[in-house]
Amino acid sequence: MRVLVAEDEQVLAELVASGLRDHAMAVDVAYDGPAAQQRLAVNDYDVLVLDRDLPGIHGDQICRELAEAGARTRILMLTAAASLTDRVEGLHLGADDYLPKPFEYDELVARIQALALRAHHALPPVLERNGIVLDLAKRQAFRDGRYLPLSRKEFAVLHVLMSARGTVVSAEELLERAWDENADPFSNVVRITISRLRTKLGQPPVIETLPGVGYRI
Repeated sequence: MRVLVAEDEQVLAELVASGLRDHAMAVDVAYDGPAAQQRLAVNDYDVLVLDRDLPGIHGDQICRELAEAGARTRILMLTAAASLTDRVEGLHLGADDYLPKPFEYDELVARIQALALRAHHALPPVLERNGIVLDLAKRQAFRDGRYLPLSRKEFAVLHVLMSARGTVVSAEELLERAWDENADPFSNVVRITISRLRTKLGQPPVIETLPGVGYRI
């Protein structure tokens, strides 16, 4: 799951991003409208957490442009404006959800997770394949009833592979979906994470490598 947090209060933005990373999400941060627009043009995000009052380019404009373009990215509008009129206006602009400040962090995470499932063609909250059970809400993984103590990145990579439903996922796509924009595209971090994930999944092997193409379960 890849998320963009567009929030001009830098302390709040970093706190939100740090917390979301603890839930195995890949998170980028933008502190103003132009930076958010630039990242949205380059990266494919599942969810945009959008402050309505961004400087430079207003959040309303970013929301409207994404909606008019038919983007897959789901939009959670996060703002101090909490009146009914404000919420209705935000939804009419194309936002998928609206959360006023101050907010409870657990609610923010739950709303982002729900929106991400909608972005992925309504994937079920629990994924099952080849004896592997992945509970997205609880961030727990099991194989044949055995609990898998996965790191955040291992969980994220397994999520991407299982969401593909047997189709091949390239190393480039894994890097894009499970890491943020600070990841080095020339590193071997994907290969290392896959290797560790295979060890934890145990026998018989379930992650197949297609040389030069990618991976699949």
